[in-house]
Amino acid sequence: MAQHWQELIPIDRYLVTSNGLLHEYDRKVLTFLYQPLIGSTCLSLYMTLWAELEENKLWSESSTHHLLMNLLSVNLKDIYEARLMLEGIGLLKTYVKTDESGRSFIYEIHPPLNPEQFFLDGMLNIYLYRKIGKNHFSRLKRFFTIPKKPMEEDYLEVTRAFQDVFASATPGSLQYMQEHAEDLEAESTQEFIGRQEQKPIQIDTSTFDFDMLMAGLNESLVPQKALTKKVKEVISNLAFLYGISPIEMKNFILGAINENDEIDIDDLRKGARDWYQFENYDQLPSLINRTQPAVHQVQLTEPKTQEEKLIRYYETTPPIVIFKELSGGVEPSVSNLKILEEVMIKYKLPPGVVNVLIEVVLRKTDMKFTKGFVESIASHWARLKIKSVKEAMEAARKEERSFKESKKTGKSTKQKPIRTEVLPDWFDDNGKESVKDPIKDNSELEAKKRAFEEKLKAFRK
Repeated sequence: MAQHWQELIPIDRYLVTSNGLLHEYDRKVLTFLYQPLIGSTCLSLYMTLWAELEENKLWSESSTHHLLMNLLSVNLKDIYEARLMLEGIGLLKTYVKTDESGRSFIYEIHPPLNPEQFFLDGMLNIYLYRKIGKNHFSRLKRFFTIPKKPMEEDYLEVTRAFQDVFASATPGSLQYMQEHAEDLEAESTQEFIGRQEQKPIQIDTSTFDFDMLMAGLNESLVPQKALTKKVKEVISNLAFLYGISPIEMKNFILGAINENDEIDIDDLRKGARDWYQFENYDQLPSLINRTQPAVHQVQLTEPKTQEEKLIRYYETTPPIVIFKELSGGVEPSVSNLKILEEVMIKYKLPPGVVNVLIEVVLRKTDMKFTKGFVESIASHWARLKIKSVKEAMEAARKEERSFKESKKTGKSTKQKPIRTEVLPDWFDDNGKESVKDPIKDNSELEAKKRAFEEKLKAFRK
């Protein structure tokens, strides 16, 4: 990320705190379940921040980021990128304060999900399955589970209740409680050390068009009360994970309604997963297989101009397909796919915007897809909060105009040769088609060359 120094510098100070007590068992969960998704650098950063917390305390001493660079033996750019990854997956929250003394951060580390939550998450478990494969996934599942021991039918429970063992309060004990009420209550400036159950990854429900979904469900007599808060959260996650539209989601809901007019969440998840695998030849989803969410689509009418057709194409096509087509049908390498997924995770760019980014990068770098150049554009667009294909195209045009202006106004006498870049057709400011005919261009060039040679001959005579 080229501009990481704008967000973080080595002398910036930080404190580490914890959202709850971390246990030794968490190390196994982080190592085996989270590390395949976030990588070793992210895990090292998390473990280092954890180690800075003294035993049974929830706050560390103040340190600079230069210390972190030395402890991890990595540069500040890697630390910043690892921090973003930890934030995105729910293991870290970051708070910043700027005053006359400089900038300081609080890094609040969060415990991981417990194994049961992780394997039943419906999102993280699917990404892990795709990452490590069926055999290793099954092995990890066995590692974190034990066989259930069925209760013998011959046994009768004889456990006593609290009231069967302890006596009721006496008048004397009640008076004692009233006299020492202040001591028995926690002070307002303190809180008890403990640990709350971690919340799984949740996609914002505002990203899904529930109005369109309800319009379709009303025709099928599905009661609105069936769409509980929990069901809506699951629908949002499934729509994000599998790229399901509101119209398609209606069919899965109808298949998950039980006799009590309630939506069975397990049936809903299974229906969506089975449909996706059927449509994609038994493959599970990855980020680069998604298309632009409906909430960020701008080309809603029938496209008329070439640019409108291109916008519609980018909004309805997954990044992996765009990459392959722009590469002349060549399959993207593993490193290319990893760069694309990292961009979509770290910078939260929608698939349609990533499609524009792919074309800009490949055209401007002679079909090379280098991580540094990709991230420099992605981070810039993320700061501009670009969410639509049209906004991405406008940003690319603006950047190109700025680049051309800087070349015109440059006063350097010793300029290096500037490589000619092949730009997308839509870079034309007016949005008009500007595709050039290479045959015509070559013939014009040859004509000018011959005319110039004729002048030289005349001059020599």
